[in-house]
Amino acid sequence: MTHPLVFFAPSGKRGRFPEGTSVLEAARKLGVDLDSVCGGRGICGRCQVQVGDGQFSKLGIVSAPDHVTGWNAVEERYTSKRGPLAEGRRLGCQARLCGDAVIDVPADSQVHRQVVRKSAAVRDIAIEPVVTLHYVEVREPDMHEPSSDFRRLQEALEQQWGLKDVTAPLESLRLLQKSLREGKWSVTVAVRHKREIVGIWPGLHEQGVGLAVDIGSTTIAAHLCDLASGEVLASSGIMNPQIRFGEDVMSRVSYVMMNPGGDVELTRAVREAIAEIAVAVTREAGLNSNDILEMTVVANPIMHHLFLGLDPTELGGAPFALTIDGAYQTRAAHLDLPLSSGAYVYVLPCIAGHVGADTAGVVLSEGPYLKSEVTLLVDVGTNAEIVLGNRDRLLACSSPTGPAFEGGQISSGQRAAPGAIERVRIDPVTLEPRYKVIGSDLWSDEPGFAGETAATGVTGICGSGIIEAIAEMLLAGLITPDGVVDGALAARTPRVEGDGRTFRYLIRDGEPRIAVTQNDVRAIQLGKAALYAGVRLLMDHYGVAAVDRITLAGAFGSHIDVKHAMILGLVPDCELDKVGSAGNAAGTGARIALLNADARTEIEDVVRRIEKIETAIEPSFQAHFVAAMAIPHKSDPFPHLEAALGVTFKRGGAGDGEGPGRGGRERRRRG
Repeated sequence: MTHPLVFFAPSGKRGRFPEGTSVLEAARKLGVDLDSVCGGRGICGRCQVQVGDGQFSKLGIVSAPDHVTGWNAVEERYTSKRGPLAEGRRLGCQARLCGDAVIDVPADSQVHRQVVRKSAAVRDIAIEPVVTLHYVEVREPDMHEPSSDFRRLQEALEQQWGLKDVTAPLESLRLLQKSLREGKWSVTVAVRHKREIVGIWPGLHEQGVGLAVDIGSTTIAAHLCDLASGEVLASSGIMNPQIRFGEDVMSRVSYVMMNPGGDVELTRAVREAIAEIAVAVTREAGLNSNDILEMTVVANPIMHHLFLGLDPTELGGAPFALTIDGAYQTRAAHLDLPLSSGAYVYVLPCIAGHVGADTAGVVLSEGPYLKSEVTLLVDVGTNAEIVLGNRDRLLACSSPTGPAFEGGQISSGQRAAPGAIERVRIDPVTLEPRYKVIGSDLWSDEPGFAGETAATGVTGICGSGIIEAIAEMLLAGLITPDGVVDGALAARTPRVEGDGRTFRYLIRDGEPRIAVTQNDVRAIQLGKAALYAGVRLLMDHYGVAAVDRITLAGAFGSHIDVKHAMILGLVPDCELDKVGSAGNAAGTGARIALLNADARTEIEDVVRRIEKIETAIEPSFQAHFVAAMAIPHKSDPFPHLEAALGVTFKRGGAGDGEGPGRGGRERRRRG
């Protein structure tokens, strides 16, 4: 009997199972978050999955729909009673493995739904409308003075609003005659840049709306805004459905390279997801998606290309050439988006092959080009995008941090969802941990914690949790500065356990057991060293030994405790009160560009002036990377952090004569 290999997305968990094992059973044995209420009898329909089709080279898997058993009588009975499944979906309890497979678990099939942490930040934005509404009264046609409806509309706009030579695309003209007659010769028109009609309604229409979209590798977030007031009317976010083709952007490029037509599949997936969000947010606001008059988009370069329908293959290898790097606009209809018939989509400019329009959005939102202090902006993700500088000069680079910060490659890791550990504290005397999980404000040692988390359970540890856990382990002496879990401490606490030839630290006993293993520490070290090396490279080029301010951006960056990030050595030393998070700054940048026409010109000019540094060809990158593997760093000083904590960090590790270590810091004596 063969044992096919199955990989579950987005969890990243994999394993081999005997042929004939149901997808639901395999998911349960691996701890994959796949819902089921009926116990696998094909009644509830909650275990729906999608089987990948193609060669997933990074995973070493060739997957196809026929690598699971075919449609059966139970599924036929379910669809006859409950209606058809979405295209390509199967019931996980009925589909049985008969070959290697990549299985996508959609968000609506997960018990613990993904928390899309990209809400709209409260922000004062100067309104300089791209699209304006104009109510006009148009004179009726006259047999004695023949003229077209459009000519009389132009005449009314000039007389009543001072708008001259306004044009209209065919999509708007199709609405004109019916709207004029329904409105008894009064209509409201939406005019873009005071030149082009992009919407027409009979009578008085008082609200014009636009959509700002942030296309991330993992999540897509959107904010519906009133174009006149700037008010956020509704926000929504969903998992990026492209995850089933690869968790990170490079694996998606690999999918395109290995599967002819793969780019078309990826483009269709992201556009359908955006269309779904557009419908959801407008419904929430009591509107229709065809009321959306303008849309702005930020995205990393590969998401940018796939959204526009451009082949991203060249971004998969040096010299990482973009098809287009400037801002781009096109009609929504050309992108198959269900917006107003005349609506446009404006995509912010990309900075470099691996520094995209999302970083341009962060720059627009945070405005380092307007300030005198040297600011470091870091958008932390699978690929960190870094900007350094001030009004005199800006530099940018990207650094491949990997999936560890999002829970990938971590033994108990998961994405941010209810039940995931997101905060950790360790008592330096007893070495006992306490933690918080998403969905509860209580610490694990507080009364009521078990009851409050009973619905979700404690399911794993997400990115912010693993960062805090390792930083706390350093402070408590559980790991050495070179990242070795100190097995000698097993004599002090049963939470330090043997794990083959290494050791692990147990955060939670029970089901599931959640521990930080030596491999987990190494994965985080590799990610943080890559990020820090990119930062130091920019500092070298800029000629500064320290920065004045640090801002962490992105959904993940906004939930990192900045003190623990610095203890880990994720970012360089800085005054702690000048280190903060900007939330979803890329999304805020998209909102600014949606609501302010001048901001578009501004960011296009700024991006042209940003100097791009390519880490892959910089000879000093490797040296910075090696030094940054130590926690917090092998040699760089952290005086502000040490003063705030009252500690002195040891330098280097076992190889520097420190011994296996009783920790990574020494308490200062206070006299």
